[in-house]
Amino acid sequence: MKIIADMTAFSFIDLFAGIGGTRIAFERVGGRCLFSSETDRFARQTYKENFGDEPAGDIKEIDENEIPDHDILLAGFPCQPFSISGVSKRRSLNMPHGFRDKTKGTLFFDIARVLEAKKPRAFLLENVKHLKHHDKGRTYKTIRETLERELGYDIHDAVIDARFMVPQHRERIFIAGFDKPTPFGFPQLLDRRPRLRDILETDVSPKYTLTDHLWSYLRKYAAKHKARGNGFGYSLADLDGITRTLSARYHKDGSEILIPQEARNPRRLTPRECARLMGFPDSFKIPVSDTQAYRQFGNSVVVPVVEKIAGAMVECMLRGKRLNPTVRLIELPQFEAP
Repeated sequence: MKIIADMTAFSFIDLFAGIGGTRIAFERVGGRCLFSSETDRFARQTYKENFGDEPAGDIKEIDENEIPDHDILLAGFPCQPFSISGVSKRRSLNMPHGFRDKTKGTLFFDIARVLEAKKPRAFLLENVKHLKHHDKGRTYKTIRETLERELGYDIHDAVIDARFMVPQHRERIFIAGFDKPTPFGFPQLLDRRPRLRDILETDVSPKYTLTDHLWSYLRKYAAKHKARGNGFGYSLADLDGITRTLSARYHKDGSEILIPQEARNPRRLTPRECARLMGFPDSFKIPVSDTQAYRQFGNSVVVPVVEKIAGAMVECMLRGKRLNPTVRLIELPQFEAP
């Protein structure tokens, strides 16, 4: 036997958990989930089917002090508009401001109150790329001020395109925070040159092929907007390239990612293909209807991208002695002496 310290011992919570893509990523680098929260009942069903535990409900109704202590907080929070007008006036009048003003009603501030109460060593937030530019940058400025000035975290952010790891153009902003100054850098993704054809199923039900009526409608709709100089319309995917961004609206008509077929109308992606497009393993169970599955994967994270970020965060925290390695016993192979 030989003692090797090669696994990390850290805990995390999974807020706005969706179907657990972020959880998969952090479990792969040695994390242990202590708590999760998600409001959508169908997403909760998928989460429970895959992880064995059902997330708690609305984070707004959860007492932050009842959440277990943890090392890392994870949250892919919805981007809800909020105004920062009047903050200076509120401060001068000694009125609630920042994340303490519960009347703002935005979900980001529910993350902030959990951070204040539990003080985890780090966090990772994920959102749409546009978050940085929403309300002329004022929204993101408020988020950073809350995390840095009010909560004291060292903040790092990056917009990362998943196209190097999965065949999909998908840009998302990631915000990593640490409770002490940390020389963290987001990982540079090596281009795996993914191709759409490599994730497609070989035996696809005819139900995913567009009807003549829908295919005719999409072509007329695209032609109408093209005549007006707009870019709206369907997209026939390049099987040797990457797709547009998969969205939660994919269940409506699949127009943003259509798979060309010989001598037939194009087809939608299947739910399993959507799972693969988001980097989920084929062992991931899909217990819901196609409509719900499309919504769930369209709202999810790209698992291998988050896994790379998770690994970089954990490695950085280990170097800074912010996490402790778990010692485990490994049976080494025995060789005869020459």
